[in-house]
Amino acid sequence: MVRKTTVAVCTLNQWAMDFEGNMNRILQSIQSAKAAGARYRGGPELEIPGYTCEDHFLESDTVTHSWEVLLAILNSPISQDIIVDVGMPVVHRSCTYNCRVVFYNKNILLIRPKTLLCDDGNYRESRWFSSWRKIKQIEEFRLPQFITNSTGQSTTVIGDGVIATQDTSIGFEICEELWNPQSSHIPLSFDGVEIIVNSSGSYMELRKAYVTVELVKSATFKAGGCYLFNNLRGCDGGRVYFNGCSCIALNGQILAKTQQFSLLDVEVAAATVDLDDVSSYRNSTRSRCYMSSVESQAYPQVKVDVFMSVELSSASLSFPITWQYHTPEEEIALGPACWLWDYLRRSGQGGFFLPLSGGIDSASSAVIIYSLCNLIVQYSQISDEVLDNVRKIVSDPKYCPTDAKELCGRIFFTSYMATENSSSETKMRAKQLAHQIGSYHIEVNLSAAVTALLNVFSLVTGMKPRFSVHGGSPRECLALQNVQARIRMVMSYLLAQLLLWARGRPGGLLVVGSANVDEALRGYMTKYDCSSADVNPIGGISKTDLRSFICYAKDRYNLSSLELIQSAPATAELLPLSEGTIVQTDEAEMGLTYEELSCMGRLRKSSRCGPLSTFNKLIHVWKNKTPQEIAEKVKHFYRCYALNRHKMTVLTPSVHAESYSPDDNRYDLRQFLYSISWRWQFSAIDKQVQALSSSCTDGLFGTTPTVKSRKLKSINSDNKSGVIV
Repeated sequence: MVRKTTVAVCTLNQWAMDFEGNMNRILQSIQSAKAAGARYRGGPELEIPGYTCEDHFLESDTVTHSWEVLLAILNSPISQDIIVDVGMPVVHRSCTYNCRVVFYNKNILLIRPKTLLCDDGNYRESRWFSSWRKIKQIEEFRLPQFITNSTGQSTTVIGDGVIATQDTSIGFEICEELWNPQSSHIPLSFDGVEIIVNSSGSYMELRKAYVTVELVKSATFKAGGCYLFNNLRGCDGGRVYFNGCSCIALNGQILAKTQQFSLLDVEVAAATVDLDDVSSYRNSTRSRCYMSSVESQAYPQVKVDVFMSVELSSASLSFPITWQYHTPEEEIALGPACWLWDYLRRSGQGGFFLPLSGGIDSASSAVIIYSLCNLIVQYSQISDEVLDNVRKIVSDPKYCPTDAKELCGRIFFTSYMATENSSSETKMRAKQLAHQIGSYHIEVNLSAAVTALLNVFSLVTGMKPRFSVHGGSPRECLALQNVQARIRMVMSYLLAQLLLWARGRPGGLLVVGSANVDEALRGYMTKYDCSSADVNPIGGISKTDLRSFICYAKDRYNLSSLELIQSAPATAELLPLSEGTIVQTDEAEMGLTYEELSCMGRLRKSSRCGPLSTFNKLIHVWKNKTPQEIAEKVKHFYRCYALNRHKMTVLTPSVHAESYSPDDNRYDLRQFLYSISWRWQFSAIDKQVQALSSSCTDGLFGTTPTVKSRKLKSINSDNKSGVIV
């Protein structure tokens, strides 16, 4: 007998606390799963309230409203004749659990709590939830009275159980349980569970998509089985972009998947499998059979009188597919663009405003928004919801976007904000890029505003600050640069509030930032300058990756103007020009190259290194530098990091995309007031240098380890540090 069944996974773009919208998307996914012939529908983690409710999970209202939504789903005719599981918080014995609620035809079969919580990266689940530690145990759970009044069911069971249909069994593994060394799918497979459902809230990081896919493939390659991985997609109200990539695997091979990036709020993937292939595959692995035979305790079963398989089904079996991963450059073009789409349509604003400087960073933000315009044109042809949203944004109920450049002119506004220190080259580059992508571009000269502020200062103090090249002190020079940068921020918000008004349209614009992750890490930005914005699509991306992205975007979107931007040196243009020529470059002022910053950033965060450990690792990586030079670089980096850490407390929200992000909102939890001397740590480095210099005369570092290295510029003269000293 062939036990052929069709199962479905769902990728949903939910929104935290949007109970009505979340319910509608869940119902739409159930309807799509049934249309595909599925007998089982899985869904992503905490899909009813939204994953990023955070401290709202501590409110009883969130739990109550989740039960109310569940009741509406139970009573919907759409939910009949298919086994469904949905995610929501459930309170049991005064503890809140992150749960899957499984039901069939209005009957709640099982509440399955998460057994292992995630507390690393951007996750803080144990702040709101308890983990279920009664492994392979279930308890009676009394349902809320209004559920009983409507369905007639007064109790169900909660715990680590499985669903037993007439012809197979279904087990559960929620997100972190897959990533843990003692994953739930292993004992489930030993107990003969053939279908394992995972509900996840996994977010995007560059180059990370393959990790989850390989975990799913590995789980079923080792243990056999049909694995249903369900994930969220999009921005549900926070800094992360959930990664999509829901998939169905069978015995180590992927059969179906959803997209990683998309403007669709609901996407369902279904596959038809022969469950006999599971038992055959498992039986052929004799060591697994031995382990299964000695497993002592079985999972408690909740029986349901339904067949998962349909013997006479005409559906064809699904065959393995090859997963095509996006390149990092494609991920930058698509991930932040989709995150911006969710932010724009849900904020109710009419578009974006970006100060366009003619450099790589602001050009990257601009191209990402242009990428979004391309996606909107593409998806508005197939999605009524995307079309309705873009019509609301442009305030035109009959608008149908057909050209990305034309759409860009409606929703994207750019401005080159010059001062007397700006060059004609950057002005020209900004203008060319704006013309090619179609943004509504204006040029503003802020020199008069800068002069007016300085005159006020002189009137109050009787003093007139000067640049260093004119005989001023480092403090004067820094203040003169910062006032230019901060006026740009003030002008940005003025234009963002009133440009649509000036064009006869309602609403305002979201101010877009363009500070990359390396500048934030080093603190190479002025506090409350143009790095201060509403959203920042590149705040989690390194300069190295942005350079590669600009090279990719030049060809992908046919933007020849990016050629000049790509080759131009990065500069803030806050110091006086020398005969019209730029004298200020970022890397020279930072005392570090962007490649060096990226390397030390990864060591600091991803490898969990302090100053000494950073030095000890870099002496084996930077073999072209002496120990003294490396020590000097490391000390300089950590001084600047400590001196500028306070800026991270006001960092513009950006899409999380890099494993060494310094965002202190949740991801990089460290103090913001440091002793910049690092006396104990730097003393340890000095001892290491001395030991290496005395013992490695002819060793790893060559015969001249004591070569005098270039003295780095004093951090107090850093023209963009914005430090209060």
